[in-house]
Amino acid sequence: MSIADLRREYSLTGLRRSDLELDPITQFKKWFDQATGARASGRVRKFLIRRYKALLLASGAELLDLTAMTLATVDKQGRPSARVVLLKGVDRRGFVFFTNYDSRKGQELADNPQAALVFYWPDQERQVCIAGEVSKLPPAESDAYFKTRPYGSRLAAWASKQSAAIKDRAALEAQWKQLETQYAGQEIPRPPFWGGYLLSPTRVEFWQGRPNRLHDRFCYTRQPEKTWLIERLAP
Repeated sequence: MSIADLRREYSLTGLRRSDLELDPITQFKKWFDQATGARASGRVRKFLIRRYKALLLASGAELLDLTAMTLATVDKQGRPSARVVLLKGVDRRGFVFFTNYDSRKGQELADNPQAALVFYWPDQERQVCIAGEVSKLPPAESDAYFKTRPYGSRLAAWASKQSAAIKDRAALEAQWKQLETQYAGQEIPRPPFWGGYLLSPTRVEFWQGRPNRLHDRFCYTRQPEKTWLIERLAP
């Protein structure tokens, strides 16, 4: 079978203008709760999703990480790059993630704070596409989150010069072991080169897969008076 022959049909549900909240953050939380099973969304839909997840678990497959999102940035020459990071918070301000400030994405965000996020939840047949401006979180917020990370991950934040070329894996693990000895029995402080970012959205699109590729797409665009214009987009 060729790559071009790999297809799936989207038929789980639709999306209407009347289904949408006035604010995209509220709408995102609604969809996220549905994806995690925290919110019921109709008997038929709930039954189908449960059956789908049951089949995945029965086959030994793991459920997808619902917090995984593609982060796209651009460098000084306008060349794009993208990678998957994890959502660590969402509130009225926007979407929060953490990383090394000196990494490629950190350097690109320093040069151009405009970025985009994409969530893809295949079992829901949904995407959420977000664009906006990124800023660093206050140090206190980064400190608070860093303390909640697993011990090994806190050491890794110090050990890894993210995106830099290294000799081999042995050198990376040796650095981690050295730090483990150095901080034995001590609180591990947050590295000054590591912390949180907030993407404040100016555009948010909600995509619901539909049969025959006639998908439902609605776009929220932030207006000068800080309200949101909602428009249906052609698929």
